[in-house]
Amino acid sequence: MRVLKVGGRAQEDARLAGAIAEAWRGAPGTLCVVHGGGEAVSALQRALGGEPRFVDGRRVTTESDVELVRMALSGAANKRLVSALLSCGVAAVGVSGEDGGLLGARVADGGALGRVGTPERVDARLVRQLLAGGFLPVVSPVGRDVDHAMGAPLNVNGDDAAAALAAALGASELLLVSDVEGVLLDGTTAAEMDDADARRAIAGGTATGGMVVKLEAAMRALRSGVPCVRIGSGAMLHDGAAGTAVRAARAAA
Repeated sequence: MRVLKVGGRAQEDARLAGAIAEAWRGAPGTLCVVHGGGEAVSALQRALGGEPRFVDGRRVTTESDVELVRMALSGAANKRLVSALLSCGVAAVGVSGEDGGLLGARVADGGALGRVGTPERVDARLVRQLLAGGFLPVVSPVGRDVDHAMGAPLNVNGDDAAAALAAALGASELLLVSDVEGVLLDGTTAAEMDDADARRAIAGGTATGGMVVKLEAAMRALRSGVPCVRIGSGAMLHDGAAGTAVRAARAAA
């Protein structure tokens, strides 16, 4: 079982849907897709007179912004990717983290980022049912607030959502697909890292912005039992050596 998270810029690659379709046909029932769509959210904010704000690579989401996030992610971005996969012959089904209580989240950082959540629990029954029925789940990372009586929506970073879902599904690998070839260390794309390397890259400023978020999500996935996380381009779908593989540090002998 593999979980694939596709960033917003990576979704602009016309070859992506075909690569996902090929991977699905090669091992049907063993792939789940989580997508981002930050560019779509930002475009909608600007169209309505707002301006996106970020803190350490994470989007600030106000009460009014969260409805825009729902529209852009669970609506436009989700259905666009589903449509592309259907055109490639894959029985894709789009859902959000709100559907079936799939993704429960808690407000992050004491509310400093507004209506942004971190995954608290995953109920993967819906995803498992879709997989068992021969459908490819395509998940928008909007979750339900576990501390809100009505389960109000929370904007969950796609990397964080994918890491939580990978752990819940017992995935053998989490692929974080972006518009980069991997994690740059000293000007070179690293073939492999362990969690200690990832912490040093963040602390030393080698990793910045969105890459920090990806490495943090990778470390959470590793701590939750996912054996390997790869960060890189869509080539990772058909090339096991592509991207940067992040694994837990080996215990000292």
